Amino acid sequence: MTELLTAAQMRAIEQAAIESGEVTGLELMERAGRGVVEAILAEWPELAEAAGALPRTPEYLGQEEGRRRAVVLCGPGNNGGDGFVVARLLRERGWQVEGFLYGDPGKLPPDARANYERWCGMGEVRALETPPDFAGVDLLVDALFGTGLTRALAPECANIATALISAVRATLRVCSVDIPSGICSDSGSPLETDKPTLPFIYADLTVTFQSLKLGHLLCMGPVASRKVVICDIGIGRWLSAFWTREGLSPVVARLAGASRSELSKRSDSHKYTHGHALILSGPSGHGGAARLSARGALRIGAGLVTVGCPPDTLPENAARLDAVMLRPVQDADALARMLEDRRINALCLGPGLGTGEREAGLVAAALGLDPVPGLTRDLDQPQALGGSGGPGSSPGRGLVLDADALTILSQTPDLFAALHDRCVLTPHDGEFARLFPDIAGKLAAPATTGPAYSKVDACREAAARAGCVVLFKGPDTVIADPSGRCAINSAHYDRAAPWLATAGSGDVLAGFIAGLLARGFPPFDAACTGAWLHVECARGFGPGLIAEDLPEELPKVFQALGL
Repeated sequence: MTELLTAAQMRAIEQAAIESGEVTGLELMERAGRGVVEAILAEWPELAEAAGALPRTPEYLGQEEGRRRAVVLCGPGNNGGDGFVVARLLRERGWQVEGFLYGDPGKLPPDARANYERWCGMGEVRALETPPDFAGVDLLVDALFGTGLTRALAPECANIATALISAVRATLRVCSVDIPSGICSDSGSPLETDKPTLPFIYADLTVTFQSLKLGHLLCMGPVASRKVVICDIGIGRWLSAFWTREGLSPVVARLAGASRSELSKRSDSHKYTHGHALILSGPSGHGGAARLSARGALRIGAGLVTVGCPPDTLPENAARLDAVMLRPVQDADALARMLEDRRINALCLGPGLGTGEREAGLVAAALGLDPVPGLTRDLDQPQALGGSGGPGSSPGRGLVLDADALTILSQTPDLFAALHDRCVLTPHDGEFARLFPDIAGKLAAPATTGPAYSKVDACREAAARAGCVVLFKGPDTVIADPSGRCAINSAHYDRAAPWLATAGSGDVLAGFIAGLLARGFPPFDAACTGAWLHVECARGFGPGLIAEDLPEELPKVFQALGL
């Protein structure tokens, strides 16, 4: 996993490094620009070969024929200063470079101004008033706005974004410095106006510094760039010290799974060592979702898995299950009696469950509420619920609430108030909006200024309100607990798994998490690890994936981890 930064955190870390006296702002800018050039030439080695064909002596610098062409767009801040370093370094390599500045050079920050003046000694700087002519250009460097963007692109810059869409992209390569201009680095949201202009630049490559930013993994951030490369500018020591000094819990990107010791099984263990997960099933004809969850829980290592189903559905479930056990669960009373067996240490409710009174009673029993008949339900208009974190001490049994169980929670304030810190909620966008309509409204509102409200902000707020772990699904899955601890499980860039957009994949994820809870994983870790393994299974199988394939791919993933 890797720590993710906001724009303010990155500025604080850079400032701490500068104040230490061990590095200057100019040196950091030089490292950044050099890192961008190195990343460009590593991504497109054919550019390095062509540029290197000409001698780099002064008498050759004016020759145009055969030289690679670059356009470098520089903005009014330090991101623009990075761009001037890139322009100079490309020029020194024999490139023909056109430099453009958006803004007043007299208002540039000191370090950016110094690099602007160095570039002026080598080449012309043109005002960015209209989009440059991209005909015959090999490379566009977008250094207009970096992590500090707080407003929508001005018309001059938005017109460039539009021009790039219509430009011939067979030869033109686009590299953004830090983050594509127009994207809020804290949320991944495009900063928009009411004008019909493209709100951000699309990049083939983005080069960011020291650490990924939240916006690289959230919302439209991954859409705006095909690939992100991290350039080390030598301030890692201050990055580590920052979290200790500030006493903050960083958002982390889960780019690696749980450790081998957590997922492996001891040679002297037995099935009860690894817990017993109970999956509640729905009415006749709706049991497939629970069976998918059960298969996921079993494959991920729960020692025993039982499907609890209405008595009249025993035959159809028995016809589809072998290693998974079956128990009839008529109603909440039957479930309460079943849960007297403390060996059942994890439950999963929701997939294919239904949303009637029986099912609401099952959720109540799973949450330890008694008596059930007094529940208050509002079936017409879900409200913004405010959970209390559960009544009294939380039960030790882990509980995954997914799908229909989330709908029941959104309609039943008594149940929402009974959530406790062993619960994991797994909503997708629609379910999140039903559970937390006010929070979802803030997240859906168009972003006009930055830093914009992000999916991380929304998930943290939801987890604090619910008093439990919330896993907010999507390609940019966010997991948060009530303390503010947060992780992003990104299925983008080289971890893209579009095949997960298939019926039943969420049911398998719920089963993965339930199985890990049964094995003793804390709720936050179970959610993070289950989500990571879910993506790895999809990547391992590839195109043509259906939900049934996900549990069967787990053995290969475990083998790749060396288990």
